[in-house]
Amino acid sequence: MKLPIFATIALTLGAMAAFTAARWVGIAQTSGAKVVIVNQPIEAGKAIAADQIKTVDWPGSAVPNDAPTRTTDVVGRIARVSMIPGEPVLPGKLAPKNATGGLSSIIPEGKRAITVRVNEVIAVAGFALPGSYVDVLVSGKDADHQPFSRTVLSRIKVLAVAQETTADPAKPKVVNAVTLELTPNESEKLDLARNIGVLSLVLRNELDAGEINSAGVRLPDIVYSPSTRANTPLPVAKAAPSRQSRGPEEIRGTSH
Repeated sequence: MKLPIFATIALTLGAMAAFTAARWVGIAQTSGAKVVIVNQPIEAGKAIAADQIKTVDWPGSAVPNDAPTRTTDVVGRIARVSMIPGEPVLPGKLAPKNATGGLSSIIPEGKRAITVRVNEVIAVAGFALPGSYVDVLVSGKDADHQPFSRTVLSRIKVLAVAQETTADPAKPKVVNAVTLELTPNESEKLDLARNIGVLSLVLRNELDAGEINSAGVRLPDIVYSPSTRANTPLPVAKAAPSRQSRGPEEIRGTSH
């Protein structure tokens, strides 16, 4: 009598184990999903090719919202940002379906792109790359014809250098034109600034979101030492212009 009882218990336990295993397999199959990820590097502003992406199984609890699940939904779309192998291709990284590519496809809504010319020294020796953040300075002469230098835009994103929207950080390249991402109002102010003086770019830490609100510097600030300036009255012509003068307007950038 003992053998049949043990056999019954073994069959029961085996059936329960098989049921549990089948249930877990079913949950794994239904809770997960296919997600499109990057297979080869993708450049911003260019159409995505079939060999640059692939689908992989993604854990159900971690599937990104609205993530494409078929490569056919992504092939031919314009990349709004550069992407590296392994990262999921999310809707926010893609330009609208009717986008034609190029720089216009990677400009965020409400922003503008404006190109300014800079010389080799001013362009921080080629280290201002697409995706970098810079401050923009202007140097010129005020209404009293006195030299000045002032930060006019703060934390501005670089969209392109020369005509390239991507660059290798390990291979800085000296260029004489940089395209910046600005609001319409900032674009107007930058256009005015480059017509009253020479523009300079100052590279900043990408994590530094602080704004610059400086009064700028003038000739006495660099010609005279603090002690000399304290005891030497400055000519009236070298004083800072009043708010009613036609000097440069203070320009504050936006945090990105």
